[in-house]
Amino acid sequence: MLELNDLQYQPATTEQPVLKGINLRVSSGRPVLISGASGSGKTSLIEVVSGLAGEQRGTVTWKGQSLTRRQRRWLCGVLFQFPERHFLGLSVSQELKLGHRRLSTDAMHQALRRVGLSNVDLKQAPERLSGGQQRRLALAVQLMRQTDVLLLDEPTAGLDWSVRDDVLELLQDLARDKVLIVVTHEPDLFQRWECEQWKLQAGQLRALSPLAAVD
Repeated sequence: MLELNDLQYQPATTEQPVLKGINLRVSSGRPVLISGASGSGKTSLIEVVSGLAGEQRGTVTWKGQSLTRRQRRWLCGVLFQFPERHFLGLSVSQELKLGHRRLSTDAMHQALRRVGLSNVDLKQAPERLSGGQQRRLALAVQLMRQTDVLLLDEPTAGLDWSVRDDVLELLQDLARDKVLIVVTHEPDLFQRWECEQWKLQAGQLRALSPLAAVD
């Protein structure tokens, strides 16, 4: 279980904290959707949880153990908005291998199967994939890191409605054995998604669904 306890965060560029006493518990099997207006602190929350930014107060714990920022960076896989814009590999295979000294072809195929890309050509350039396939490849890259927590910023942004449902179904499957948190400013796009729902407003979380209010 991932627990956020009384998190407060204030970027150097703001006069007031953007996160004020954030408390949240997330378990595998129960994905969490956090909605909020642009500028409400959703991306900041992901950065703090993943260790990319440092909180001024509070703790992030995993299975009861408080984690340092460095430990959180190993624990969490992060997909910011439009992750395909940050692909560096010249091929699907190269993209999956980035950051790995030794990586078997079997491991790559296993990750691709998990995200529904079992038939993709490993030699194909990532930019030649469709929008939905690129988003799936970005998820496969995170699976290769074997992270226990997935943090996703607007994972359906820019996708056609016909592809969006497929991506949401994939996220539901990944949430079975991983802690999964999605942030969005368009909660209506997730109406059919089975998840706990919270709203981030004025730096604090408010439960929007009955499940979200349960400890």
